Amino acid sequence: MQIRLATIKEYDDLHRIRMSVRENALLNPAAVTFEHYREMLESRGRGWVCEIDGRPVGFAIGDLKDSNIWALFVEAGHEGRGVGRALHDVMVAWLFSQGATRLWLSTDPNTRAERFYQRAGWRCTGLTESGEARYELNACSV
Repeated sequence: MQIRLATIKEYDDLHRIRMSVRENALLNPAAVTFEHYREMLESRGRGWVCEIDGRPVGFAIGDLKDSNIWALFVEAGHEGRGVGRALHDVMVAWLFSQGATRLWLSTDPNTRAERFYQRAGWRCTGLTESGEARYELNACSV
């Protein structure tokens, strides 16, 4: 397993991974575009890719501007192997190293993703207007 920085040139792989997930599926694939990825990777934050045997199987993108976890996805079939946790830890460390003091994210309730974030120390702060669970992580709790 190798973690490295992501670039917009990998959009096809990132989107392939995003569309492969079994939970938190993107109902409208056109809702997240190439431009969204480009803005997140080149203007608002940074991204990482996890490769196994030279093939991207997961990615994470942190939005430094909003102190938000914009994306953390592992390709179906590669879950439970530490890919998500490795990406999470690199992304969270970077966001805090850049001055963020509290991070937030939202995810569908009652999912493996929600349990993943709970195990990683995130605390639920309620539901968003769209019904997703909102989580926060403070720099002092890491």
